[in-house]
Amino acid sequence: MSSLTQTAPATVKCKLRLEGVTRCFKTSRGTLSALEGINLEIREGEFLCVVGPSGCGKSTLLNLMAGLDRPTAGEIWMDGRRVEAPGRDRIVIFQELGLFPWLTVLENVEFGLRMNGVGRKERRARAQHYLRLVHLSRFETSYIHQLSGGMKQRVALARSLATEPDVLLMDEPFAALDAQTRDLLHEELERIWAETRKTIIFVTHNVREAVRLGDRVVLLTFRPGRIKSEFVMTLPRPRHLEDPDLALTAREVLAQLREEITKPVEKEYNHEENH
Repeated sequence: MSSLTQTAPATVKCKLRLEGVTRCFKTSRGTLSALEGINLEIREGEFLCVVGPSGCGKSTLLNLMAGLDRPTAGEIWMDGRRVEAPGRDRIVIFQELGLFPWLTVLENVEFGLRMNGVGRKERRARAQHYLRLVHLSRFETSYIHQLSGGMKQRVALARSLATEPDVLLMDEPFAALDAQTRDLLHEELERIWAETRKTIIFVTHNVREAVRLGDRVVLLTFRPGRIKSEFVMTLPRPRHLEDPDLALTAREVLAQLREEITKPVEKEYNHEENH
C-alpha cells in the first residue's frame, strides 16, 4: 500500500505563499528561465522538502523565499506581508556553513544575536540554551576546526535557531556528510522540529532524505523549474531510512524524478543528432 498521497490535506494556517513565481536570468546566450509559474502554499509548522534534478532552480527558489533575490514575475507572501528583502523571521542554512573559525562555538552561536543588538547576558543564555538543544554544551569553548562535520552542522543549526526565526530555509545542509552522520542529524533535526514547531523548507537532491524528513515533498521539473508533483507523506514518525515502507515511498517519488533527470541528457543527445 502506498505511504503517500498526491492531495494536500486541509490547510491549517498558511505561513508562506508563492503566487506565479518566475525567475529569469540574463546570460551570454540569452535569457535563462530558472523557475516558471510556481504556485505553492506552505503551512505554519510544516516540514516541506523540495527535490528535483540538478539545475531545476531548487536553490533559486530558496533564495527567493529568503528575500535574497527577487522574482522576475509573481509574488511571495509571508504571514500576509509581501517578501521583498531578507528578514529576521527567515534564516538560511547553506551547505557551506559560514561559521567563523576565529570564534568559539558559543561565540558563533551568539553572533547573530550580537548583530541584532541583543544584550550580553540574554545573548549568552539563549546561545547556551540552543547549544543544549543540539547536544553541544560540552563544546562551547571549542573552535570550529576542532569539530567533526556533523558537529559543525549542529553549530550552524543552533546559531540559526538562537535568533528565533519563524522559518528555517535549509539548502542541502547534509549533502557533504557521510551516511552515518547524516542519519544521526536527521534524528536531531526531526527532534528539534518537533520541539520548536518551526516551519522548515528543506532542499535536497536525495529522495530518501526528503521522504524521511518531510510532511510533504514537492518535486520540480528540469529547467525551467515548475511543480511537477506534490506528495503528502502518510508514513508515521519517527521514520528510518532502512524501513521497507520508506523505501517503497521513495521509489514512487524517484520514478517521477527520473523522468526529469533524463530530460537534459535527451536534449543534449537530440542537439548532437541535429548537428
